[in-house]
Amino acid sequence: MTLHQTNPAQAQPIVEGLTQDVAEFVVGTTYADLPADVIELGKKSILDGIGLALSGSVAKSGEYIQAYLDGLGIKEGPATVIGTSLKVPPRFAAFANGVGIHADDYDDTQLAVAKDRVYGLLTHPTAPALPAALAVAEAGGRSGQDMMLAYHLGVEVECKIAEAINPRHYQHGFHATATCGTYAAAAAAGKIKGLSVEQMVRAFGCAGSQSAGLRENFGTMMKPFHAGRSSESGVVAADFAELGWTTTDKILEAPRGFFQAAGGGFDADAIVGKLGAPWTFASPGVSIKPHPSGSLTHPGMTKMLELIRTHGIKAEDVERVDVGTNQNMPNALIHHRPKNELQAKFSMEFCMAILLLDGRGSLPEFTDETVEREDVKAMIERVNFHVHPEAEAAGYDKMTTIIDIHMKDGRTISGRSDFGKGSPANPMTYDEAADKFRGCAEFAKWDKAKTEAIIETVRRLEAVRDIRELTALCA
Repeated sequence: MTLHQTNPAQAQPIVEGLTQDVAEFVVGTTYADLPADVIELGKKSILDGIGLALSGSVAKSGEYIQAYLDGLGIKEGPATVIGTSLKVPPRFAAFANGVGIHADDYDDTQLAVAKDRVYGLLTHPTAPALPAALAVAEAGGRSGQDMMLAYHLGVEVECKIAEAINPRHYQHGFHATATCGTYAAAAAAGKIKGLSVEQMVRAFGCAGSQSAGLRENFGTMMKPFHAGRSSESGVVAADFAELGWTTTDKILEAPRGFFQAAGGGFDADAIVGKLGAPWTFASPGVSIKPHPSGSLTHPGMTKMLELIRTHGIKAEDVERVDVGTNQNMPNALIHHRPKNELQAKFSMEFCMAILLLDGRGSLPEFTDETVEREDVKAMIERVNFHVHPEAEAAGYDKMTTIIDIHMKDGRTISGRSDFGKGSPANPMTYDEAADKFRGCAEFAKWDKAKTEAIIETVRRLEAVRDIRELTALCA
């Protein structure tokens, strides 16, 4: 790979061989290359993803996905649609499970490094990577180590691409989980299939032309569709590369390639020589969500719960709440008066209101019925969500949220949070992630014995000789 000086006409470094370099990293990395801490961090996200696929299977979108697959006439296949009795070809299992993991917007999030890369607004790394790795590994009867390696490679490729592309990509409307996630799935599926470097390059070329997804669809079923379709597209890309399908060999770096077309350029220093150095799971880390809402709501929700519990705040005693953030947060949390549960996930006002009223914000609170409650609507009117100069000055690599609760007795109770529970700054343990998993499984009315068996199987995933031991518990 060669990095040339900036082209004055494009104001963009010319990086030759970048796609080849990424392919070589994927093909050449072995399970022994994964650091022990990265393996353990990954287990938490794998468990989290399976739990979310379970709860997502009983969402309305899960009902539609299962009806769609039934309508295709696909009655047999080697890959499990988690939470159902369906066994389908890997591409369709990747699609269904990707939708399921992202259905409740409860899945993990990549954290940004540079101050112009919006913290929490890069990708949801597990939703595209895990379904592809799991489906192709199950079809081939591969080991837990094989699946974990493919998953980690997918996450690493996805996150480094998302970190590198110009922030304009997200800010102007692309959904990075959908776009960068396609490369994650291609890397994961291709690794399981044992693609050569040349084949992996072509898999990325195929993935790039399928990369799509627009943020205008946030708050609708299309957002989880993006995650599922990116996972499916990556499997398709690996399938076609294996067959011999031809593509460009420079899909990432070319003047008409992904970085330029979808972002207007990229930061070469964020990806060149950075794959696995360090692994994204190690630094800056991946955040696991404690609430089924957009990650940008989480620092505020963490702080609001803390203030409620510390000061014994009751909703009826609150006059109004001011919530201040940087300008990128209202740009994503766009539903100020949500009409349904999907919009509520992207409503800071709803998230603050439900914590004040119910003292928690979990799957049972994010329902259409809750959104329609009169007390919820009234409390939302008391929440002022705005851009705060102090939060803006803190930089976009944080999710700085400043809360001022104005009480009817004249007091003002205030707090600030840059990071939410589940972030690397305030991480969940495996046991805490397991408690979240139990909540998702219970929401799906999943068998308790299977629930506990999944938790323990993922805990010892490196010792599992056939991944079908795990997927059988998910069916």
